[in-house]
Amino acid sequence: MVTASRVQLTVLRGRDDECRAVRSLLDGMTSAGGALLLRGEPGSGRTELIGYAHRHAEGCTVLAGSGLAEEAALPYAGLQRLVDPVLDRVATLPTEQRQLLRRALAGEGCPSDRQLTLSMAVLGLLAAAARDRPMLATMDDIDRGDPQTAQVLAFVARRLRHLPLAVLLTADVTANLDGIPAHRLRALTEHESTGVLTDRLRRLTEREAVDRLPERPAASALAAVATIGGGNPQALVDLAEVLSAGQWRGEESLPAAPPADGALARAYRARLDRLPPETRRVLLLAALDEDGEPGTLIRAAAAAGAEVEALAPAEVAGLVRVEQRGVTFPQPLVRTMIAASAPLAERRAAHRLLAEVLVTDGQRLRRAMHLAAATAGADPALAAELEQAAVGGSDGWSAASVALRWAAELSDHPKLAAARLLTAARYAWAGGQPDAARLLLDRLRAVCADPVVRGAADLLRGELELRCGTASNASVMLLASAATVSSTHRALALSGLVRAGEAVCFAGDQYRYAEVGRRALALRRANDPPALELMGCLISGVAATLRGDHERAGPALRRAVVLGGRLTGSALTPTALSCAATAGLLVAVDGAAHRLAERAVELARERGELSMLPRALELRAVAEYWLGRHEAAAETSRDGLRVARATGQVNYANVHLGMLAVLAAIRADRDTSLRRIREIGESPTPGSRPHALAAWALAVLDLVDGRHAEAADRLASLARLGTGRGQVLVQVMATPYLVEAAAHLAHRPAATAALAAFDRWASSTASPLRRALSARCHALLAPRGGAEAERDFRAALRLHPTEAGTFERARTELLFGQELRRSRRPRDARAHLHQAREMFSLLGVECWAEQATTELRAAGESIGPPDLPAARLLTGQQLRIAELVAEGATNREIAARMFLSTRTVDHHLRNVFHRLGIRSRTELARAFTAERHVGLASDR
Repeated sequence: MVTASRVQLTVLRGRDDECRAVRSLLDGMTSAGGALLLRGEPGSGRTELIGYAHRHAEGCTVLAGSGLAEEAALPYAGLQRLVDPVLDRVATLPTEQRQLLRRALAGEGCPSDRQLTLSMAVLGLLAAAARDRPMLATMDDIDRGDPQTAQVLAFVARRLRHLPLAVLLTADVTANLDGIPAHRLRALTEHESTGVLTDRLRRLTEREAVDRLPERPAASALAAVATIGGGNPQALVDLAEVLSAGQWRGEESLPAAPPADGALARAYRARLDRLPPETRRVLLLAALDEDGEPGTLIRAAAAAGAEVEALAPAEVAGLVRVEQRGVTFPQPLVRTMIAASAPLAERRAAHRLLAEVLVTDGQRLRRAMHLAAATAGADPALAAELEQAAVGGSDGWSAASVALRWAAELSDHPKLAAARLLTAARYAWAGGQPDAARLLLDRLRAVCADPVVRGAADLLRGELELRCGTASNASVMLLASAATVSSTHRALALSGLVRAGEAVCFAGDQYRYAEVGRRALALRRANDPPALELMGCLISGVAATLRGDHERAGPALRRAVVLGGRLTGSALTPTALSCAATAGLLVAVDGAAHRLAERAVELARERGELSMLPRALELRAVAEYWLGRHEAAAETSRDGLRVARATGQVNYANVHLGMLAVLAAIRADRDTSLRRIREIGESPTPGSRPHALAAWALAVLDLVDGRHAEAADRLASLARLGTGRGQVLVQVMATPYLVEAAAHLAHRPAATAALAAFDRWASSTASPLRRALSARCHALLAPRGGAEAERDFRAALRLHPTEAGTFERARTELLFGQELRRSRRPRDARAHLHQAREMFSLLGVECWAEQATTELRAAGESIGPPDLPAARLLTGQQLRIAELVAEGATNREIAARMFLSTRTVDHHLRNVFHRLGIRSRTELARAFTAERHVGLASDR
């Protein structure tokens, strides 16, 4: 028996829910007892949670026990150890219960027809012991001990409602005790896993010599060890105990699994030792055969003199599931630990056995990998076989990366090993594994001094930084590494410059693109193949676009689009197609840009190149935005967000979140837009593309709500024209909104400058949509009620394409209708407002449709049943003024928003008060609030 001491602070990462459940269990003992079952795989932290409960059981008597496999055949052995400290209370029990309990604990057993009496005796004993002070009884690993103890404690745990007694039990994930609240311990997230590792490293550093371990491990090493640990806390602790300083720094190979002599491996070995030898042999084969094809395991088992049916005891133990389609492991770490727990000789023999049964051409890579795992020392021939079998990633980029890593280790020449490590990193990144790629690059840096190889590695590292890290750092790294490889690998250098250009645009440092353009020009040749010419044309065209030289930009970018459509063979890649799609968007050939981006997406999916998908999906979403397919663009961005998050591309996840925020704001879906902006968080650097997209979305919401000055300020801040700083391209896309906001203001220099830039771009393209938007913007900035505004609006309507851009055409119709109504031409206005209302309704954009309806009412049109009963008493203009007053707007604000004089607003407001029979603004607000509630109630 233990009397709980004062609470000690111990961090249990990833177990907040379970800790809350334990505290709730303990806190509830003052009024009623309770029980809790914690289920988890070995090493998941069950025992730590028992300790947590002991530390927090202040003022309680604690009984602690654990199930022991050695005593599993001894009935009530676990119960005897648990209740031994309180057996002095047995005298308080009825005679029959007392005698039966003593016999059971003495090893004499209990007849099946007396189980209820025995269980009641244990309940009575614990209740008697808890009379003086509340009691916590814990049994760790209840499923490992004798089943009789588990049965009795489960009975007790279900009957604690009126007792100052809590029972906390832990068991494996396969255990289930009906009627007891249970928590299953989940795997830790990557963030929680790295927290466990850094905590452990800090303790190790304090315990051992400071110079043996680094204070700050490499991020790539942390992420890779977290992956190896599989979210299992004990696995992470065991790994941390054995890693060297070089491994923490990412300079040496990491172990493939937790150590064989660690606590977790011992726990699994204990489970495996209870299985028959034949079961263990087949189970090891199943664990090493990661592809899980039934035929392979059947043949390998037969070669070992066994059958797959031998797995039945392992299936009963919850280690595997044997199904028609093959053998699966319910917990991913189980496979790893089965292999890690086996002796090295048995493991190598099993790998050789599997290699012998993999004989077809389609199994070449798997066979070579099993042979590599069974090989000690260098083997140049096998390394070459691995390299050749992995080319192209036909068996999956992850497997190809592992194969090249093996090939590097089996190489007998440092240069070959370095080249293979670099290829392994490329394959890992292609498969969407940035942390694995970084770790391989860290190892390469530690073993390779060749400047060209290191330069090529830094190009890949720069791309990883662009997608997953800090874009401004990426551009510096990519420019430097492109210069390093330019003399020996011109194609590689050009691709690095494309990425450098992408990085400076992403970060909002467009002024640095001029340097990218100068370097690319030096690398171009007259007879370049299509893929190289495409990259050169793109860089040249973007550089010219950013300096406002559209005459030079147009031909280069159109040439890139043409080349993108002609790519074949090895030149046809998602990267090349994305370059061509980017060029298409810059010269406003939206249909061609969409086709190229769509082909890039399809090709990336076909080849499993997950690293390129988020960028290709971004380009497709932008093309769909310009084509007026807003719903399609939102779905594309949701797809891009999922892939970016799955592949650790935080920068492009934020781009897709920003695009989703803009699309939601355009539909006036405030909640969704703000939620997406909150998901972006504080991580994007001011001036970066995600930051600009979020600002654009907020500005559109401001515009919808009539906050024109705020909207204009936000949009003007997206870029500082003439300096090359900020998101110039995003501001160009948002210019129509900036002009619309500025049209309500007296001072508009930022909008005028932005429109001038937009005009130069639009006039250099053949896009009717861009020219229509330009005309609309000029109409908005023209003097109100003049011939110039009407001329520009009519020009915009003529230019709007009929097959695309329906939303923008509807916006032009609405804005033109507003202009005509405010120019005292309500009859002319109604035709355009009807068009706008119909198009918005067909598009499902209710907010804009309602705005068109409001304008129609203000123009004297009676449109459908009014939303409020009071509306039947008011004209359209009176109703709008009354709504604004109810929202808290002043007369001056209403006048500004409706383009009326304050005297006119005063006049209308007096008529509103008279018709509604009220005498104050407060009464008006109260009346509208009450009528809205009535309207909602009647709708229900």
